[in-house]
Amino acid sequence: MLDQVMETELAPLSLLEKAALVLGAFEGPQPRLSLTEVVRRSGIPRSSAHRILDQLVRLRWLDREGRDYRMGMRMLELGALASHHNRLRRAALPLLHALHEQTGQPVHLSVLDGAEVVWLERIGGSEATTVPSRVGGRMPAYCTAAGKAMLAFGEPGALEHVLAQGLRPRTARTLTRPNALRAELAAVRERGVAHDREESFRGINCVAAPLRGAGRAVAAISVSSCRAERELVRLGPAVLACARAVWRELYGPGRAGRVGRPAAARPEDPRPAVSEQEMDNMMGWLRFSEWM
Repeated sequence: MLDQVMETELAPLSLLEKAALVLGAFEGPQPRLSLTEVVRRSGIPRSSAHRILDQLVRLRWLDREGRDYRMGMRMLELGALASHHNRLRRAALPLLHALHEQTGQPVHLSVLDGAEVVWLERIGGSEATTVPSRVGGRMPAYCTAAGKAMLAFGEPGALEHVLAQGLRPRTARTLTRPNALRAELAAVRERGVAHDREESFRGINCVAAPLRGAGRAVAAISVSSCRAERELVRLGPAVLACARAVWRELYGPGRAGRVGRPAAARPEDPRPAVSEQEMDNMMGWLRFSEWM
């Protein structure tokens, strides 16, 4: 046992471990550190620490001001994102279980990451083995109900980013023409829910509702099933009601009544976008999730 401990202690650190030690040096009340202070706190040799700091600055994990370094915007963004996702899951989980009990079908909570949907939570069901999804899994946004729900009520550039990646067919029913997808998203804005008609997996239909108030969607709740599309469409109101209930848990009843309003009916919000200084509050961007 002692030999194993000594072998572990003497083993050279990987680049990832060194980077973790450098980032760990910034824990504490002091927001800015010099190279000398980073070396002292991390225990990394000066030359290695300097190279790692330069790489972290290029990646926006750290910022450099003169000879000092501080946490960069990328760190703040990821921290805010993690806090938001944790809060979102806590608020949604009981309601997702209730929706599963009501429908008997697998229920998902998803967010949009670039051109992909990421599943944050899945509540299984009797058909859990036939719906190929998992927590942390990803799918192209254009062929999923959750992705369509968030794109329909998302940032203006989100759809263009998806189109730039290409609409590759996953099944014979996948929408692969940009105009067809645009028309589908317009229909989603009209009815308030989105559908996946065997577009991502053969034999799997899905209905989803965006999690939003009067502004842009921050997530989506969906129900998937091997049942016929017409049967799943009937679950649309229940999915939309669940999304509204989760929104009330997050923000209170004052904003819930506006969830179903079409985007075209909303006036443009004159508020400016979130500045970099506001990102110093780890949850700052969440309060501005209704930028429209």
